[in-house]
Amino acid sequence: MHPEEKIMPLLPMTVSADDVREAANIIKAAAHRTPVLTSTQANALTGASLFFKCENYQRIGAFKFRGAYNAISHLTPEQKKNGVVAFSSGNHAQAMALAARELNVPVTIVMPHDAPAAKLAATRGYGAEVIIYNRQTEDREAIAADLAAKRGLSIIPPYNHSHVIAGQGTSALELFEEVGELDFLFVCTGGGGLLSGCAIAAKHMAPNCRIFGVEPEAGNDVQQSLRTGERVSIAVPNTIADGAQTQCVGELTFPIIRNFVEDILTVSDQQLCDQMRFFMERMKIVVEPTGCLAAAAAMSGAIDIRGARVGIIVSGGNVDAESYADFLKRGKNIL
Repeated sequence: MHPEEKIMPLLPMTVSADDVREAANIIKAAAHRTPVLTSTQANALTGASLFFKCENYQRIGAFKFRGAYNAISHLTPEQKKNGVVAFSSGNHAQAMALAARELNVPVTIVMPHDAPAAKLAATRGYGAEVIIYNRQTEDREAIAADLAAKRGLSIIPPYNHSHVIAGQGTSALELFEEVGELDFLFVCTGGGGLLSGCAIAAKHMAPNCRIFGVEPEAGNDVQQSLRTGERVSIAVPNTIADGAQTQCVGELTFPIIRNFVEDILTVSDQQLCDQMRFFMERMKIVVEPTGCLAAAAAMSGAIDIRGARVGIIVSGGNVDAESYADFLKRGKNIL
């Protein structure tokens, strides 16, 4: 969306800055306040001051714990007793499993057959019941809805949920509280839960901050949606960014994105491999492909950020060791 379009009235939203602050209070005893890292090499490459909010150090290895814990915390005692159901390719699954365990709530997770082995094993390890489906031929939302109806479960989707969105926004809230105002914020984007939550926090903390979401080239449904003004559905994307293989932006996340996000950028799988290698070699951190989306766009020169203060949400670090080794081999030195 072009800046001049921002004079249009804001679309109705189901989440406010107050909701994000409330979520921060709810999760503070359970979630980690993740570190903000900097890199001399990254700054030299971009000519900017980059601040990496490292959600790969969050519990379960990704930002998703924030939204899951906040959402389950808002359930009634009866709903908690009956249990919850969620669907996810991995990080939301793990987050729901751990948050539910900590809050003593039974949890069932619907996961795709091709979910990373590490994410599947971790979800089961936290005590969740896992139901496998084929993402090419079956509808995960329909499966979850059927389970909810039969068992009386509460559905907590990975991004299209107000309390999930508010929880995810706490990552940006913490970033601004630690480093002050930023000129830019780049956020990894799948269904838009993290992007919409962070956009709300960013506009509250720094009204002039320019916000960009970043998707894989092969899965640019949010980019298409933002540029056309309507939610666009696509086929399951073929990308190594398994956490961003969403087919359509959320009904609740889209109005927030339209209100506050300047544009959606895309990066290739090769750029993600290059970024993983940079993080490993130069910053000594393990980041999954999806977690590299925002950084890859910011560091590739997609937007002129020279001289600016730039926030980058590193969304997670859950990746199989074998796959990670392959990605690093494919990665090229970007310096």
